Amino acid sequence: MNKNIKLAVAGAVLALSATANAGIIIPAGEWTIDINGNVNGFMSQTRSDGVSGTHTSGTYVNGGLAYEGQRDSSGVSSGLQSNRQNGITTGLLPAWIGFTGKTRQNDLDVEFTISLQPQISDNGVTGDGAVPASSTSQFLNRQTYLSFGDKSWGSIKIGKDLGIFASDAILNDMTLLGVGSGGSISGSGDNTTLGGIGTGYIYAAWKGQVAYTTPNFNGFQATVGMTNPNQIGNGIAANTFNQDRYGYEGKASYSFAANDVTGKVWVSGASYDVTSSATQSYTVTAGDVGATLSAAGFTATGYYYKGEGAGATFLGVNGYNSTTSQKRDSDGGYVQLTYVLPTKTKVGVSYGESNLDAVSAADRTSNLLDSNRRYTVGAYHPLTKHLNLVAEYSNTESKAQNSNKAESDTYSAGAILFF
Repeated sequence: MNKNIKLAVAGAVLALSATANAGIIIPAGEWTIDINGNVNGFMSQTRSDGVSGTHTSGTYVNGGLAYEGQRDSSGVSSGLQSNRQNGITTGLLPAWIGFTGKTRQNDLDVEFTISLQPQISDNGVTGDGAVPASSTSQFLNRQTYLSFGDKSWGSIKIGKDLGIFASDAILNDMTLLGVGSGGSISGSGDNTTLGGIGTGYIYAAWKGQVAYTTPNFNGFQATVGMTNPNQIGNGIAANTFNQDRYGYEGKASYSFAANDVTGKVWVSGASYDVTSSATQSYTVTAGDVGATLSAAGFTATGYYYKGEGAGATFLGVNGYNSTTSQKRDSDGGYVQLTYVLPTKTKVGVSYGESNLDAVSAADRTSNLLDSNRRYTVGAYHPLTKHLNLVAEYSNTESKAQNSNKAESDTYSAGAILFF
C-alpha cells in the first residue's frame, strides 16, 4: 500500500493493538522490498426499508445510495419482490497485495510501488470471474508509481495512486476497516463496498498523477499535483472529452502532539476543466476542510466539503445540467467519534451526508438526488496483532428532489487480516 494508506491503516491498527503491522521486509542487494497488504471478507445483508414516490427510469432516486430492493416491471412499492440482498463480500478496503521497493542512490530516496486488488464478491455462475456477475467484477490495479526525493526538499511521484483531493476524508473513515453502507449489494459483483463514500465525502479515486510533496516542516506538509483529466465524469463517455488541460489537485495538513493529545487538520481542493463534443463546457471545483483529535482513547473527526459541478459521490457525476448549462452545487460532511476500550476493542459511531442542489424547475420535479445520509455504528476488535474482527450496522437514506425516498439497513460481520 502507498505511504498514506499504510500510515492510515497502521494508525487504525495501532488504535486496536499495541504494535502496527510492518509488512514482509526482504533485503535484495541495493533494494529493500516490502510485501504488504490485507485479506478481508464480510457476511453482510442489506435490507430495504421501503421506497416512496414515483418510479422513474428504473429507480426512485437517481444517484441514491440506499438499496431500493428488487421490483417487478410496474416499479411501484406494492410490486416489491425482494427487499433483501445477502452477500459474502470484500469491504471498503479491497483485498490487497502491494510490492514496494526502496533504495538510496545519488543522494536520492528512490521508490516504486505496484499493487493488485483481488476481491471475493463475484457471484457469477463460475465463481472465478470467468463469467462475471457484473461488469464491475474484475481484478483491480490501483497503484503503479515511482517516486524520488530527499527529506531536505521533498519528493516527486509519477504514476497512479490515490487522488489528492478528499484523500484524508476516506483515510480517516472508521469504515475503512469494515463495510459501511451498501454492503451486500456488492454481492452482485462490485469489487468493494461504499463505506462513507457519497454519504459525507466525494470519492478520491485512483488517478494518474505527477505530484510534489514538501518536506515535513515540524508537522506541516503540502502536496500539489496534476492529474489525468479523463477521470471526471457526468455520464459522458471519456472519449468525447476535449482535454484542454490537466486536473489540478492539492492539499495541506498540520499534525501535532502535546502530552497525550494528538491531532491533525487539513484542507484540500480540486479543479477540472470539462469540454465535450456534447457542447458542455464548464469547470468543476471542490474544496474541503477536516480535523481529527485524539486523547484518552477517544478520537473525534469532523469533515466538510463544498463543490461546484462536483456531484456528490464520484467527482463530476450529476454535477451539471446539460439542458440549462448550469453547474449544480453540492456540499456535505461527516462527524465521527471512536473509543478504544480496555479490551483494545474500538467502538465508534459516524454520521455523514452529501447534498446536491437543483438548478431548474425540471430538476426540482425529477428523481434527481437531493441527499444521501448515513449513520454507522461499529466495533473493531484485534484478535491478534494482525487479525481484526469487525461488526457494523449502517442505515442509509436517499431523497430525491421530487421528495422520492428510499431507506435501507446494512448489517455486516467479518474479519480483516493485515500483513
